Amino acid sequence: MIPLQQNITQTELRNLVVGIDTEVPIAEHKFTTAVNFDNAASTPPFLAVMQEINNFAPWYASVHRGTGYKSILSTQIFEGGRQAIKDFVKADQEKDVVIYTKNTTESINMLAYLLCADVPDHKDQVILTTWMEHLANDLPWRSKFTVDYVDIDNYGRLCLDDLESKLQKYRHRVKLVTVTGASNITGYVNPIHEIAKLAHQYGTKVLIDGAQLVPHIAVDMKPIESPEHIDFLVFSAHKMYAPFGIGVLIGPREFFDRREPVYKGGGDVKLATHQNIFWEDPPAKDEAGSPNVIGVVALTAAIKTLTSIGLERIEAHEISLADYALERLKHLPDIEIYTHSQRGKRKVGIIPFNIRGVHHELTAKILSGEDGIAVRNGLFCAHLYAQRLLNLTPECLDYYSNNPDIPFPGLVRASFGLYNNFLEVDRFIMALQKIIANKSIYIAKYSDS
Repeated sequence: MIPLQQNITQTELRNLVVGIDTEVPIAEHKFTTAVNFDNAASTPPFLAVMQEINNFAPWYASVHRGTGYKSILSTQIFEGGRQAIKDFVKADQEKDVVIYTKNTTESINMLAYLLCADVPDHKDQVILTTWMEHLANDLPWRSKFTVDYVDIDNYGRLCLDDLESKLQKYRHRVKLVTVTGASNITGYVNPIHEIAKLAHQYGTKVLIDGAQLVPHIAVDMKPIESPEHIDFLVFSAHKMYAPFGIGVLIGPREFFDRREPVYKGGGDVKLATHQNIFWEDPPAKDEAGSPNVIGVVALTAAIKTLTSIGLERIEAHEISLADYALERLKHLPDIEIYTHSQRGKRKVGIIPFNIRGVHHELTAKILSGEDGIAVRNGLFCAHLYAQRLLNLTPECLDYYSNNPDIPFPGLVRASFGLYNNFLEVDRFIMALQKIIANKSIYIAKYSDS
């Protein structure tokens, strides 16, 4: 653990992460040190996370109701994790509750099911989501409610005027406003407190998908009494250097208290008879089955490490990498960039791009095969947003749908973590220069691979 934020060097940041010097095979039977620019998908574990897991493993036992020492200790660690999470995102200490899930996707699906319990005619209720969303914050709502999408501008940024217009249009029918904290394609950060304040003015609540935000920028849910309070927040540990299968759903205790749980079984019941079921209080009521104690240990350790570094420092470092990479990309021929840096607008360290004349999948394969650089390509599970960024018309979409053998358009995404450095960005730029200069050779070499 690093004791003082101001003493952390780039080398020390890099040394916090497992596997930074791993060599991977590339073309011509060579090996090179891997570069991971796919952090928006999942991050490698912190060394501190692995150490905490190894330290805890001998003491692992089932949590709750066990009287053995190991069970008592495991329960204390499991429950103590909730407080660490609350402190990390400044949730309301008294009125919010932290529910452990598998990941962000499960958290959102759980909330979608719980909201259905409020009204018999779900389809009469409206969920306002946006064009920017990951499918996890779109598909769970479609079968349960009427869904409308807040528009984006020509830069791909969220239009708050359109949000207010739709809040006015649907008035008391809006069940929830649900918005990504930061886009997993462009990296744009949405003004979550402004959105919350607007939603509350129109008598509805807000959910923030924090999967791409929480690991990179300090989040403050604010007290429930605040007009800017975030009602529900979800995020995943695997994007914050703790890839051990856990996520969280944070929201008002009273909301969960008056609804039956989505998952039913052992652990969420005080007493069950043939006639009655007496549910546990939240959060236990919504955590049926044997819980992921190791995941809590990992997430808690990751939170400690992120806090010791300082989210402000992490944000500044990752954005400096992204700005440096973006500036260099702008000077390369045949590079198309799908994100913008504007003064006063926050971003996380993500750059979507394409090389003209090279399919996005080939670009990713070549970067990996020739230089050991991992990026992501495709639509990034944010299909509607990617289609808008690529200016794909309904006619284009029909064409590709009717011709599945023709490769679908997409993007290449480079995403930065706190451990990446400028030398890796230089390697990345040099690799792209080689691809641009030798397009036909690389296309022929990797088209059949």
